Amino acid sequence: MSMSFALEGSFVALVTPFKDNVVDEQQIQKLVKFQIENGTSGIIACGTTGEAPTLSLEEHGRVVKTIVEAAEKKIPVFAGTGSNNTKHVIEVTKQAERNGANGALIVCPYYNRPTQKGLYHHFRAVAESTPLDIIVYNIQGRTAVNMETATLAKLAQDCPNIIGVKESSGSLDQMTQVVRLCPKNFSMLCGDDNMALACMAVGGKGVISTVGNIIPKQMSELIRAALSGNFQRARELHLKLFPLFKAVFVESNPGPIKEAMAMMKLIDSPELRLPMFEMEEANRQFLASVMREQGLLN
Repeated sequence: MSMSFALEGSFVALVTPFKDNVVDEQQIQKLVKFQIENGTSGIIACGTTGEAPTLSLEEHGRVVKTIVEAAEKKIPVFAGTGSNNTKHVIEVTKQAERNGANGALIVCPYYNRPTQKGLYHHFRAVAESTPLDIIVYNIQGRTAVNMETATLAKLAQDCPNIIGVKESSGSLDQMTQVVRLCPKNFSMLCGDDNMALACMAVGGKGVISTVGNIIPKQMSELIRAALSGNFQRARELHLKLFPLFKAVFVESNPGPIKEAMAMMKLIDSPELRLPMFEMEEANRQFLASVMREQGLLN
Protein backbone atom coordinates (compact mmCIF):
# COMPACT_ATOMS: atom_id res chain seq x y z
CA MET A 1 0.00 0.00 0.00
CA SER A 2 1.21 3.47 -0.75
CA MET A 3 0.13 4.44 2.77
CA SER A 4 1.34 2.67 5.87
CA PHE A 5 -1.86 1.05 7.13
CA ALA A 6 -2.15 -2.29 8.86
CA LEU A 7 -4.75 -4.57 7.31
CA GLU A 8 -6.92 -4.74 10.40
CA GLY A 9 -10.15 -3.23 11.66
CA SER A 10 -13.60 -2.68 10.19
CA PHE A 11 -13.53 -2.23 6.41
CA VAL A 12 -16.84 -1.24 4.84
CA ALA A 13 -17.98 -2.60 1.48
CA LEU A 14 -19.55 0.65 0.30
CA VAL A 15 -22.80 0.69 -1.69
CA THR A 16 -22.91 2.48 -5.05
CA PRO A 17 -25.82 4.95 -4.99
CA PHE A 18 -27.71 5.46 -8.26
CA LYS A 19 -29.98 8.28 -9.38
CA ASP A 20 -32.11 7.40 -12.42
CA ASN A 21 -29.69 4.56 -13.20
CA VAL A 22 -26.65 6.88 -13.14
CA VAL A 23 -23.90 6.60 -10.51
CA ASP A 24 -24.38 9.43 -7.98
CA GLU A 25 -20.86 10.68 -7.23
CA GLN A 26 -21.97 13.42 -4.81
CA GLN A 27 -23.66 10.87 -2.60
CA ILE A 28 -20.59 8.64 -2.73
CA GLN A 29 -18.49 11.54 -1.37
CA LYS A 30 -20.93 12.04 1.53
CA LEU A 31 -20.89 8.33 2.37
CA VAL A 32 -17.07 8.22 2.46
CA LYS A 33 -16.95 11.20 4.84
CA PHE A 34 -19.60 9.54 7.05
CA GLN A 35 -17.44 6.39 7.21
CA ILE A 36 -14.25 8.28 8.08
CA GLU A 37 -16.01 10.32 10.80
CA ASN A 38 -17.25 7.09 12.39
CA GLY A 39 -13.94 5.29 12.70
CA THR A 40 -14.01 2.92 9.74
CA SER A 41 -10.54 1.50 9.01
CA GLY A 42 -10.84 1.31 5.22
CA ILE A 43 -13.27 1.18 2.30
CA ILE A 44 -13.93 -1.46 -0.33
CA ALA A 45 -15.05 0.20 -3.56
CA CYS A 46 -17.02 -1.78 -6.15
CA GLY A 47 -17.50 -5.01 -4.25
CA THR A 48 -20.66 -7.13 -4.44
CA THR A 49 -22.30 -4.63 -2.07
CA GLY A 50 -21.20 -1.90 -4.50
CA GLU A 51 -22.97 -3.73 -7.37
CA ALA A 52 -19.73 -4.14 -9.31
CA PRO A 53 -21.23 -6.79 -11.65
CA THR A 54 -23.52 -4.17 -13.21
CA LEU A 55 -21.00 -1.31 -13.48
CA SER A 56 -19.30 -0.63 -16.81
CA LEU A 57 -15.49 -0.45 -16.80
CA GLU A 58 -15.74 3.34 -17.07
CA GLU A 59 -18.23 3.59 -14.18
CA HIS A 60 -16.04 1.27 -12.09
CA GLY A 61 -13.12 3.64 -12.64
CA ARG A 62 -15.17 6.70 -11.73
CA VAL A 63 -16.50 5.12 -8.52
CA VAL A 64 -12.98 4.13 -7.40
CA LYS A 65 -11.59 7.58 -8.24
CA THR A 66 -14.46 9.34 -6.40
CA ILE A 67 -13.96 7.21 -3.27
CA VAL A 68 -10.16 7.67 -3.33
CA GLU A 69 -10.50 11.45 -3.65
CA ALA A 70 -13.13 11.65 -0.90
CA ALA A 71 -10.97 9.50 1.43
CA GLU A 72 -8.15 12.09 1.14
CA LYS A 73 -5.54 9.45 2.08
CA LYS A 74 -7.03 9.23 5.60
CA ILE A 75 -7.96 5.56 5.17
CA PRO A 76 -7.01 2.98 2.53
CA VAL A 77 -9.30 2.17 -0.41
CA PHE A 78 -9.39 -1.31 -1.91
CA ALA A 79 -11.11 -1.76 -5.27
CA GLY A 80 -13.03 -4.93 -6.07
CA THR A 81 -11.41 -5.95 -9.37
CA GLY A 82 -12.22 -9.66 -9.56
CA SER A 83 -13.58 -11.53 -12.56
CA ASN A 84 -13.40 -15.00 -14.04
CA ASN A 85 -11.08 -13.78 -16.81
CA THR A 86 -7.49 -13.23 -15.66
CA LYS A 87 -6.67 -10.77 -18.44
CA HIS A 88 -9.72 -8.67 -17.52
CA VAL A 89 -8.79 -8.72 -13.80
CA ILE A 90 -5.34 -7.36 -14.67
CA GLU A 91 -6.92 -4.61 -16.80
CA VAL A 92 -9.39 -3.53 -14.08
CA THR A 93 -6.69 -3.70 -11.38
CA LYS A 94 -4.37 -1.49 -13.47
CA GLN A 95 -7.23 1.00 -13.87
CA ALA A 96 -7.81 1.00 -10.09
CA GLU A 97 -4.08 1.59 -9.60
CA ARG A 98 -4.19 4.60 -11.98
CA ASN A 99 -7.19 5.93 -10.04
CA GLY A 100 -5.25 5.90 -6.77
CA ALA A 101 -6.54 2.75 -5.03
CA ASN A 102 -4.26 1.35 -2.33
CA GLY A 103 -5.13 -2.23 -3.08
CA ALA A 104 -7.48 -4.67 -4.78
CA LEU A 105 -9.98 -7.17 -3.42
CA ILE A 106 -10.08 -10.04 -5.90
CA VAL A 107 -12.69 -12.77 -5.80
CA CYS A 108 -11.88 -16.34 -6.82
CA PRO A 109 -12.90 -16.81 -10.48
CA TYR A 110 -16.55 -17.85 -10.58
CA TYR A 111 -18.57 -20.02 -12.96
CA ASN A 112 -15.64 -21.57 -14.87
CA ARG A 113 -14.45 -23.47 -11.75
CA PRO A 114 -10.64 -23.51 -11.97
CA THR A 115 -8.60 -26.16 -10.16
CA GLN A 116 -6.39 -25.21 -7.19
CA LYS A 117 -3.47 -24.90 -9.64
CA GLY A 118 -5.58 -22.64 -11.83
CA LEU A 119 -6.48 -20.48 -8.84
CA TYR A 120 -2.83 -20.23 -7.82
CA HIS A 121 -1.66 -19.17 -11.28
CA HIS A 122 -4.58 -16.74 -11.70
CA PHE A 123 -3.75 -14.85 -8.50
CA ARG A 124 -0.03 -15.05 -9.11
CA ALA A 125 -0.41 -13.55 -12.60
CA VAL A 126 -2.49 -10.68 -11.19
CA ALA A 127 -0.10 -10.09 -8.26
CA GLU A 128 2.87 -9.92 -10.61
CA SER A 129 1.11 -7.38 -12.84
CA THR A 130 0.64 -4.73 -10.13
CA PRO A 131 2.40 -3.21 -7.11
CA LEU A 132 -0.97 -2.90 -5.35
CA ASP A 133 -1.68 -4.90 -2.22
CA ILE A 134 -4.12 -7.73 -2.88
CA ILE A 135 -6.78 -9.32 -0.69
CA VAL A 136 -8.01 -12.71 -1.94
CA TYR A 137 -11.79 -13.04 -1.63
CA ASN A 138 -12.78 -16.64 -0.93
CA ILE A 139 -16.54 -17.18 -1.14
CA GLN A 140 -17.57 -20.58 -2.47
CA GLY A 141 -21.27 -19.77 -2.03
CA ARG A 142 -21.01 -17.20 -4.84
CA THR A 143 -18.22 -18.67 -6.96
CA ALA A 144 -18.68 -22.50 -6.82
CA VAL A 145 -14.97 -22.83 -5.96
CA ASN A 146 -13.19 -22.84 -2.60
CA MET A 147 -9.56 -21.82 -2.41
CA GLU A 148 -7.99 -24.44 -0.18
CA THR A 149 -5.85 -23.10 2.63
CA ALA A 150 -2.70 -24.76 1.27
CA THR A 151 -3.18 -22.81 -1.99
CA LEU A 152 -3.74 -19.57 -0.09
CA ALA A 153 -0.66 -20.14 2.08
CA LYS A 154 1.48 -20.79 -1.01
CA LEU A 155 0.25 -17.56 -2.62
CA ALA A 156 0.94 -15.62 0.58
CA GLN A 157 4.50 -16.99 0.62
CA ASP A 158 5.24 -16.56 -3.09
CA CYS A 159 3.60 -13.16 -3.70
CA PRO A 160 4.62 -10.46 -1.19
CA ASN A 161 1.76 -8.17 -2.25
CA ILE A 162 -0.93 -10.79 -1.44
CA ILE A 163 -1.42 -9.56 2.11
CA GLY A 164 -4.75 -10.94 3.24
CA VAL A 165 -7.93 -12.89 2.63
CA LYS A 166 -11.60 -12.01 2.90
CA GLU A 167 -12.80 -15.29 4.40
CA SER A 168 -16.44 -15.98 3.54
CA SER A 169 -16.56 -19.76 3.76
CA GLY A 170 -18.64 -19.60 6.92
CA SER A 171 -16.37 -22.36 8.23
CA LEU A 172 -14.58 -21.81 11.52
CA ASP A 173 -12.41 -24.83 10.68
CA GLN A 174 -11.17 -23.12 7.53
CA MET A 175 -10.61 -19.81 9.34
CA THR A 176 -8.54 -21.62 11.97
CA GLN A 177 -6.44 -23.30 9.28
CA VAL A 178 -5.81 -19.95 7.55
CA VAL A 179 -4.36 -18.53 10.77
CA ARG A 180 -2.31 -21.68 11.41
CA LEU A 181 -0.87 -22.09 7.90
CA CYS A 182 -0.47 -18.57 6.49
CA PRO A 183 2.47 -16.29 7.35
CA LYS A 184 2.22 -14.32 10.62
CA ASN A 185 1.90 -10.95 8.86
CA PHE A 186 -0.96 -12.22 6.64
CA SER A 187 -4.39 -10.81 7.62
CA MET A 188 -7.61 -12.76 7.67
CA LEU A 189 -10.68 -10.52 7.46
CA CYS A 190 -14.12 -12.01 7.94
CA GLY A 191 -16.55 -11.57 5.05
CA ASP A 192 -19.67 -12.04 7.17
CA ASP A 193 -20.78 -9.56 9.85
CA ASN A 194 -22.43 -12.32 11.88
CA MET A 195 -19.20 -14.39 11.94
CA ALA A 196 -16.77 -11.52 12.65
CA LEU A 197 -16.48 -12.15 16.40
CA ALA A 198 -15.92 -15.91 15.95
CA CYS A 199 -13.38 -15.25 13.19
CA MET A 200 -11.44 -12.85 15.41
CA ALA A 201 -11.52 -15.29 18.32
CA VAL A 202 -9.37 -17.68 16.23
CA GLY A 203 -7.00 -14.95 15.03
CA GLY A 204 -8.80 -12.86 12.41
CA LYS A 205 -7.82 -9.20 12.09
CA GLY A 206 -11.19 -7.67 11.28
CA VAL A 207 -14.18 -7.64 8.97
CA ILE A 208 -15.23 -6.49 5.52
CA SER A 209 -18.66 -5.34 6.54
CA THR A 210 -22.00 -4.76 4.83
CA VAL A 211 -23.88 -3.57 7.92
CA GLY A 212 -21.06 -1.04 8.49
CA ASN A 213 -22.78 1.06 5.81
CA ILE A 214 -25.39 1.99 8.47
CA ILE A 215 -23.59 1.38 11.80
CA PRO A 216 -19.91 2.15 11.11
CA LYS A 217 -19.22 3.32 14.66
CA GLN A 218 -20.59 0.17 16.33
CA MET A 219 -18.77 -2.17 13.91
CA SER A 220 -15.51 -0.28 14.46
CA GLU A 221 -15.99 -0.56 18.21
CA LEU A 222 -16.75 -4.30 18.06
CA ILE A 223 -13.64 -5.01 15.99
CA ARG A 224 -11.40 -2.73 18.04
CA ALA A 225 -12.57 -4.39 21.26
CA ALA A 226 -11.75 -7.85 19.85
CA LEU A 227 -8.36 -6.69 18.50
CA SER A 228 -7.44 -5.36 21.94
CA GLY A 229 -8.47 -8.64 23.59
CA ASN A 230 -11.63 -7.24 25.22
CA PHE A 231 -13.83 -10.11 24.10
CA GLN A 232 -16.44 -9.37 26.76
CA ARG A 233 -17.20 -5.98 25.17
CA ALA A 234 -16.97 -7.43 21.65
CA ARG A 235 -19.47 -10.15 22.61
CA GLU A 236 -21.91 -7.62 24.13
CA LEU A 237 -21.90 -5.68 20.86
CA HIS A 238 -22.14 -8.84 18.75
CA LEU A 239 -25.19 -10.08 20.70
CA LYS A 240 -26.88 -6.68 20.55
CA LEU A 241 -26.29 -6.18 16.82
CA PHE A 242 -26.89 -9.79 15.76
CA PRO A 243 -30.56 -9.29 14.70
CA LEU A 244 -29.39 -6.46 12.41
CA PHE A 245 -26.59 -8.63 10.94
CA LYS A 246 -29.27 -11.13 9.92
CA ALA A 247 -31.90 -8.61 8.80
CA VAL A 248 -29.68 -6.91 6.22
CA PHE A 249 -29.39 -10.31 4.48
CA VAL A 250 -33.11 -11.13 4.53
CA GLU A 251 -32.82 -10.84 0.72
CA SER A 252 -29.81 -10.80 -1.59
CA ASN A 253 -27.23 -8.12 -0.79
CA PRO A 254 -27.27 -5.14 -1.43
CA GLY A 255 -31.09 -4.80 -1.63
CA PRO A 256 -31.73 -4.65 2.13
CA ILE A 257 -28.72 -2.50 3.04
CA LYS A 258 -29.69 0.08 0.42
CA GLU A 259 -33.27 0.11 1.77
CA ALA A 260 -31.90 0.58 5.30
CA MET A 261 -29.68 3.46 4.15
CA ALA A 262 -32.60 5.14 2.38
CA MET A 263 -34.76 4.76 5.52
CA MET A 264 -31.99 6.47 7.53
CA LYS A 265 -31.63 9.19 4.84
CA LEU A 266 -27.99 8.20 4.22
CA ILE A 267 -28.85 7.88 0.51
CA ASP A 268 -31.70 9.44 -1.47
CA SER A 269 -33.10 6.21 -2.87
CA PRO A 270 -32.57 2.45 -2.56
CA GLU A 271 -32.34 2.15 -6.35
CA LEU A 272 -30.71 -1.05 -7.64
CA ARG A 273 -29.70 -2.21 -11.09
CA LEU A 274 -31.22 -5.30 -12.67
CA PRO A 275 -30.99 -8.20 -12.09
CA MET A 276 -31.12 -6.93 -8.48
CA PHE A 277 -34.65 -5.80 -7.67
CA GLU A 278 -36.47 -3.87 -4.97
CA MET A 279 -37.33 -5.76 -1.79
CA GLU A 280 -40.57 -7.60 -1.10
CA GLU A 281 -42.72 -5.36 1.10
CA ALA A 282 -42.98 -7.95 3.91
CA ASN A 283 -39.17 -8.18 4.07
CA ARG A 284 -38.90 -4.41 4.00
CA GLN A 285 -41.28 -4.15 6.98
CA PHE A 286 -39.28 -6.80 8.85
CA LEU A 287 -36.04 -4.89 8.21
CA ALA A 288 -37.64 -1.63 9.41
CA SER A 289 -38.89 -3.30 12.61
CA VAL A 290 -35.40 -4.62 13.45
CA MET A 291 -33.94 -1.18 12.75
CA ARG A 292 -36.49 0.41 15.10
CA GLU A 293 -35.57 -2.09 17.83
CA GLN A 294 -31.93 -1.13 17.30
CA GLY A 295 -32.77 2.57 17.72
CA LEU A 296 -31.85 3.41 14.12
CA LEU A 297 -35.34 4.61 13.17
CA ASN A 298 -37.96 6.54 15.14
